[in-house]
Amino acid sequence: MRHIREAFDEALQALEEDVLRMGSLAGDLIHRAVEALRRQDAEAAEAVIAEDDVVDRLHLQIEDRVVKLLATQQPMAGDLRVLTSVLAISIDLERLADHGEGIAKAVRRLANQPPVKPLVDIPRMEQLVQEMLQEALQAFAQRDPQRAEALAAKDDQVDDLRSQVFRELITYMMEDPRTISRALDLLLVAQHLERAADHVTNIAERVIYMVTGELRELNV
Repeated sequence: MRHIREAFDEALQALEEDVLRMGSLAGDLIHRAVEALRRQDAEAAEAVIAEDDVVDRLHLQIEDRVVKLLATQQPMAGDLRVLTSVLAISIDLERLADHGEGIAKAVRRLANQPPVKPLVDIPRMEQLVQEMLQEALQAFAQRDPQRAEALAAKDDQVDDLRSQVFRELITYMMEDPRTISRALDLLLVAQHLERAADHVTNIAERVIYMVTGELRELNV
């Protein structure tokens, strides 16, 4: 029995390490996509689009291993919470990477056009998303529900910045209809970042559930 438990613990540890690696990859894609926007670099955007598949494959591998452990190991309550949380977190990380890809596709359309406005709020949104992601991953690694809960305040800041971007871009579009298509792409980028922050908040909620057994929404 001890050997079986040790093998199960090793499998769990490997899964958790892959979740952390997946989180790092997803965060990197979002950062590189926003950097490509800042530099109007279509080539860098194409690289982000291509590399989203790496995160997709890692998610599928994690899902397959979780299902096999659930089917073969008959985990106890605490282990079951860890396994279901790993699966849920990997889904949110896969979607996080998708938002990086979405930003990169907007960059591809914007790359050869004059900027609508200086980029101030969008990079700040991305910075907050990265800070949230790091906090969520650390909370996951350290089984720290208090740390997970604390990051929800930054999600509110991301929402506020998205609203500010929306108001400014509406003003630009009203003053000069020629900016509409470019402004809509920038608004799409802001929406991708807002949704990315929501997915990180989901991860924090799963960390709290994994440790305490309580599943609740942080931002309602």
